[in-house]
Amino acid sequence: MVKILEGMRIIEGSAFVAAPLASMTLAQMGADVIRFDRIKGGLDYDRWPLTEHGRSLFWAGLNKGKRSIAVDMSTPKGQEVLTRLICAPGEQNGIFLTNLRVRGWMSYEGLTEHRKDLIMLQVKGDRHGGPQVDYTVNPAVGFPMATGPEGSDEPVGHVLPAWDCITGQQAALGILAAERHRRLTGEGQLVELALKDMALAMLGNLGIIGEVMINGADRPKMGNALFGAYAQNFQCRDGVQIMVVALTNRQWRNLRTATQTDAEIDQLASKVGNDLEHEGARFEHRHAITDILKPFFATRPSATVIKALDKAGVTWSQYRTFKEAVHKDPDLSLENPMFSMLHHPGIGSFLTPGNPISFSGTDRVEPRRAPSLGENTEEILTEIGYTGTEIARLYDDKVVAGH
Repeated sequence: MVKILEGMRIIEGSAFVAAPLASMTLAQMGADVIRFDRIKGGLDYDRWPLTEHGRSLFWAGLNKGKRSIAVDMSTPKGQEVLTRLICAPGEQNGIFLTNLRVRGWMSYEGLTEHRKDLIMLQVKGDRHGGPQVDYTVNPAVGFPMATGPEGSDEPVGHVLPAWDCITGQQAALGILAAERHRRLTGEGQLVELALKDMALAMLGNLGIIGEVMINGADRPKMGNALFGAYAQNFQCRDGVQIMVVALTNRQWRNLRTATQTDAEIDQLASKVGNDLEHEGARFEHRHAITDILKPFFATRPSATVIKALDKAGVTWSQYRTFKEAVHKDPDLSLENPMFSMLHHPGIGSFLTPGNPISFSGTDRVEPRRAPSLGENTEEILTEIGYTGTEIARLYDDKVVAGH
């Protein structure tokens, strides 16, 4: 099977979401990712959610397809092991990804003494090197004050670590860009990416900075409505919650057809003197539109509503819990080629995703489980030139640990 990044090797020293996600993304496209951790595990080795036996499902989720080496990096011998690993010769080696607070021997300056063309990508909290996480960045950039029920003054944080997720993908892109540059020029480099900068960039990319500086506006809370267009959740007669979206005119016309509200919508347009074919007008008059649509949902069971929405080609979705999504969504099943049912030692078997990207010119890489801590220590040491006797001594001296 051809793997699109086969041959590339990335060494990862990290914790939590953004950096592990970046390297896992590359591993799921065929790169050889080696994660190093302390002998007793890193900061995220026991992170929730846990199984009843205390095994981290978080670790199992974000380290799929990697190899693991456990090293006491506080010792000179441990530092030598990792330096040899990070700076191993070969055009596809010499790539280091971290979000650890590096200094001394593990700094870019320290490592480039051993390999001049090293690529090192460091994910930081903020551009000054200060500590930040998704749940501190998000309040700082304003989203919790625009999230939640309309009219509420309470900040509402998110469950999804959005900035971590976006930063992880951007970090993977940064590595690929730097690797391409090295192939063309022979030059390595230090690549830095701050979590807060990622959030601030998206604030500008989504037009919010301009909205403040040009319009003088501060985005208010609007519940489950969609800013600048029409979207709203409705409760069916049996209590099922449905979300409908009308961004485009086709979506808008389909929604009117499905709910049999053409006449009432036209009357509303005449009354307000505004063309509701424009998405901005639909947003401005969202409350009146919702009042017209609400009876269609409230007087019918969800099965009838869904049938009508599908027949008319409406863009819609049903609100589900995580558990309901796992058990009821056919896209979250083996029907989706992205998923495989994998056995994870010490945890059990569960549905495991591979990379969501599908390439027409290469095969999809089947998902592989996350390694146990130190599972690949011996084979990795062999690959970077340690003899059997030297490896045995490292184990005896408790410099490394294995599966």
